[in-house]
Amino acid sequence: MTDDRWLSAFNDYAACSFTDLLRRQSPHLLPGFPGAAEDPTPAPAVPHGTTVLALRYRDGVIMAGDRQATAGYQIASRRIEKIFKCDDLSGIGIAGAAGPAVEMAKLFQTELEHYEKVEGDNLSLDGKANKLSQMVRMNLPAAMQGLAVVPIFAGFDEKAGAGRLFKYDITGGRYEERDYDSQGSGSKDARDSLKKLWRRDMGREDALRAALEALYDAADEDVGTGGPDLVRGIFPSVKTITRSGFSEVGEDEVRRVCEAILGERAKAETGA
Repeated sequence: MTDDRWLSAFNDYAACSFTDLLRRQSPHLLPGFPGAAEDPTPAPAVPHGTTVLALRYRDGVIMAGDRQATAGYQIASRRIEKIFKCDDLSGIGIAGAAGPAVEMAKLFQTELEHYEKVEGDNLSLDGKANKLSQMVRMNLPAAMQGLAVVPIFAGFDEKAGAGRLFKYDITGGRYEERDYDSQGSGSKDARDSLKKLWRRDMGREDALRAALEALYDAADEDVGTGGPDLVRGIFPSVKTITRSGFSEVGEDEVRRVCEAILGERAKAETGA
């Protein structure tokens, strides 16, 4: 290979955006690639995942999601994962069409890794939120056919020394929420619950309890949201993002809090 051709090939792969690289080399791998808009056929019933939420607390952000995915009136999966690590200081919660949503989350992870390797530094939290906004906008043609992906993004901002969270609409609009937010079919019920439970400067234990209470309230009202399943041992997935990084709340701890919530509500229901 001549020097000019080698330099051209190097420049093609040295761009800081992995998404731009895919757009040039393999556009069919992108979510909502332009060719999808040419097919007017409505999408068949596909698994949809709900509900996810995020809330700020004293040390950072807690993200949580139920484990159920539905396809029409059927349960497509009882153990789907909806909260993903983006990098050491940020995470994404997915709601909407499960397949495209998981693909978008994985592509976003790769995008951030690619940027870090090329630039030698991490994107700022605002930069990450903006990059995800572009990816959601790219999915708009698919969203118009019923394959909408509406994520929630959260992370720890080292400059601000606090957790931050962002929500999106199907056009890629990005909106920062100061306290808490939820996405998915049970999002309204989850937000109503968090409105009553959330307090500024909550500790980790109280924030975990509020997140799980909100998911339970969503499952109680929304058929698409799955509640704790004591028989199968299925509980919501919960992650924390703090100055120390992205970490998972252990299943034993989640189970303990869920069982306490269910026990208290059972007593209230029976009047015992």
